[in-house]
Amino acid sequence: MPGTRTPAGLGEKGAALGKKSQNLRPIRRLLPFIFRYPWRFALMTGFLLVSSLSSLAIPAFAGRIIDKGFLAQNFGAVSQYGLVIVALALVMGVASAGRFYFISILGERVLTDLRRAVFDHLLSLDATFFDMHRVGELTSRLNGDVATIRGVVGMNMSMLLRGLVTLIGAVTLMFMTSSYLALTVVVAGPVLILPVLLVVRRLRRIARRAQDTQAEMSAMATEALGAAKTIKSFVQEPVQSREYGDRAEQSYAAELSRLGTRATILGTMVFLSTSALVLLVWWGSKAVFDGVVTAGELAQFMIYALMASNALSNLSELMGIMQMLAGATERLVEILDTKPTIVGPAVPEHLPEPPLGTVAFEHVDFAYQTRDDEPVLMDLSFAINPGETVALVGASGAGKSTVFGLAQRFYDVTAGRVLVDGHDVRVVDPGLLRRRFAYVEQTPTIFAGTIADNIRFGRPEADMAAIEAAAEAALVHDFVVDLPNGYDSIVGERGVMLSGGQKQRLSIARALLKNAPILLLDEATSALDAESERLVQIALERLMQGRTTLVIAHRLATIRDADRILVLDKGHLIDEGTHDALVKKGGKYAELARLQFRDESVLAD
Repeated sequence: MPGTRTPAGLGEKGAALGKKSQNLRPIRRLLPFIFRYPWRFALMTGFLLVSSLSSLAIPAFAGRIIDKGFLAQNFGAVSQYGLVIVALALVMGVASAGRFYFISILGERVLTDLRRAVFDHLLSLDATFFDMHRVGELTSRLNGDVATIRGVVGMNMSMLLRGLVTLIGAVTLMFMTSSYLALTVVVAGPVLILPVLLVVRRLRRIARRAQDTQAEMSAMATEALGAAKTIKSFVQEPVQSREYGDRAEQSYAAELSRLGTRATILGTMVFLSTSALVLLVWWGSKAVFDGVVTAGELAQFMIYALMASNALSNLSELMGIMQMLAGATERLVEILDTKPTIVGPAVPEHLPEPPLGTVAFEHVDFAYQTRDDEPVLMDLSFAINPGETVALVGASGAGKSTVFGLAQRFYDVTAGRVLVDGHDVRVVDPGLLRRRFAYVEQTPTIFAGTIADNIRFGRPEADMAAIEAAAEAALVHDFVVDLPNGYDSIVGERGVMLSGGQKQRLSIARALLKNAPILLLDEATSALDAESERLVQIALERLMQGRTTLVIAHRLATIRDADRILVLDKGHLIDEGTHDALVKKGGKYAELARLQFRDESVLAD
């Protein structure tokens, strides 16, 4: 049932990262994405420096207006320096616009590349990874965490960089204006910064927990909404609503903790910075009365102090936001750092051309990591010849589906080896290996899109004539012509606009278009009505012509004409032969046959 499974994170490695990394180090992983675009980065940096330096130059002329204008009663100096300030403001405005534009487009480009890199890496990971992780949690990382990064990288990153330049420039000019007054900065600086740093250390851990709870809530919602009919059938809406509510409250509590910490940082900075400015005004006024500095220098220094104070306050607030960025980046980096266990060899062997269409298992042992390494297949050996139709029979859990997965190298064997066209699947390119198989599932995977799109999935470069030819052979064309938009008809998510038989024929058309030499059939007619089963069976017979076929059989009536039947029991091959031979021999298969064929005359045929 949705919501009842134990939440799956990204394994021990991900958990360890979440515990050990309490700094901004994960953000460094964004740098390669940024430095892909050196010209945009250079323009952004140039505009940033120009806008910051022009803003820092304004207080110097403001101080001259006071000393050489007001105090000297020289209105011409006031006008002259005023025009200079206006010109600097124009430069600052243009540079600020350029800074914002280039950092924004650079941020969007980086986020697009990051999202693509994570998605591409997810596609490269093996089946075991997806067995151990919930799709909803992964999509939350792909979408939610990237959205978090977008919110930070745009305006906030621009403010952060500008604040850093402003702070450094303002403090430097404060010392150049009056080293005597600047001593207050040396005293007040640590007082302002240290309390904030103590609080910020907690924020990263809190931000990570908030993102994790949101991901778990998203995963539960994805799973539940995908099983809406099942939930309604079992009248589990109240249970699912309660479980989602619990996750929502956990997410709210984590977010509340994060916001509380950020509010503490903000309040602390407002109090400390205001108190520091009051101290600075008092100290500066005393310096003017003592004749150490002029009134203009004090005004200039105070403007720089205000700029530094505002920059420091903004930076303290932004540090909290940067912790969110670090948490979101870390969760994406965990995916990027996850290595696939199924990889192609450095120098792959070449499969024979034209394909032979042979499959062989030699003393294969296998166990799933997700099942505590409990053996699923044990010392399994068999060979399938070109053009042969072989059926796999056995109770649930006997290992039939595992054979399909190992043949396509979705998993690696624990012991022994699997051969396709005479080559160990581990020494050939996985992509080229899988091109030799066409897979028709018991519950076909139908993608949201058009009928043509779903058939073309078998061979993306196929033209419309090839698509229609495959559709006609699979008896898809018969119902497509009655649809208003024909092959451009939308099938809906998971093919909700189609019947079970139509979806199955659509998946057969896809397999026909792929035109692979080896066909894997997971009993494609077991859940269909009599008429749909008849049509699908006709389509399957056309698909099987000239191909090596391996069939998982749940209904023995569909495999009576198979060249051979392999009987599996708890991972062992316990018998093999034709239908008639196995029935006469007795044993497990004969027992299964008697359960399904009640008419003794059928058994005698």
